Amino acid sequence: MPCFSLTSLLLVAEEAAAAAETAESTGLLNMDRLPLLGVAVFFVLAVVFWISVARSGGQIKVREIAGLKAIEEAVGRATEMGRSVLFVPGIQDVSEIQTIAGITVLSKVAKTAAEYDAKVEVPVARTLVMVTARETVQEAFLAAGRPDAYNEDLIYYVTDEQFGYVAYLSGMMVREEPAACIYMGCFYAESLILAETGNSIGAIQVAGTAMPAQLPFFVAACDYTLIGEEFYAASAYLSESPAELGSLKGQDLAKVLAFGLIGLGALLATATQFVPSLQGAFDFFTGTLLG
Repeated sequence: MPCFSLTSLLLVAEEAAAAAETAESTGLLNMDRLPLLGVAVFFVLAVVFWISVARSGGQIKVREIAGLKAIEEAVGRATEMGRSVLFVPGIQDVSEIQTIAGITVLSKVAKTAAEYDAKVEVPVARTLVMVTARETVQEAFLAAGRPDAYNEDLIYYVTDEQFGYVAYLSGMMVREEPAACIYMGCFYAESLILAETGNSIGAIQVAGTAMPAQLPFFVAACDYTLIGEEFYAASAYLSESPAELGSLKGQDLAKVLAFGLIGLGALLATATQFVPSLQGAFDFFTGTLLG
């Protein structure tokens, strides 16, 4: 993988400026949208810069996520009780980004389970997710030095039908009473059914999703919940990949810029109500930013 330096970043910026000048001279550039181009360039450079820092050995701190720290506790409890860990990677295929994020968390769960000699059961609603989950869990057991403990039969396909899948999970949870239930992925109406069933059997429950309509159900019924971007950040948090950590840091800087511009606009809009002479400054700000 290439390592980006400050010099390469400056070259990228110079090339972008040259391209902008060429486009302007040929009438291909809308000058009213130039501030948005500046924001986009800032975002790209921030991501590239922090990826470069991470790859060169720089430390990028990511705050601890309580839900991910609780996974070790949940798996340890399952080991002590002699019961299994249920992992549900959502109901969408691997083309869904939330499913990919869930599979990343599954790797951590499987590795911890291998170290604690616990059983991880992963029923899935998509065949490709089954294949991906099997490979992920096998690699995790191998990394933990327990390849002999891996059992692919514990990772199996149930059905593509939403409530048929949920009905199977609910029945299995009531019969087997897993000590820990971990839901990581894309969920819809089934979220409350799963969370309430897990709560009724006394399991430790950790959930993570980026579906805003389902988060209240997980928050109410689960012990720990990864909310929105925490769920996506889990991938970088667990993998410690320089590319993912740098990308996460760069995105955070872009968000800080966005929040700053929104805050400045709100302050100017409020100030114009008390000092009408500032209306010109507010119009200039909004005209420059929005075009």
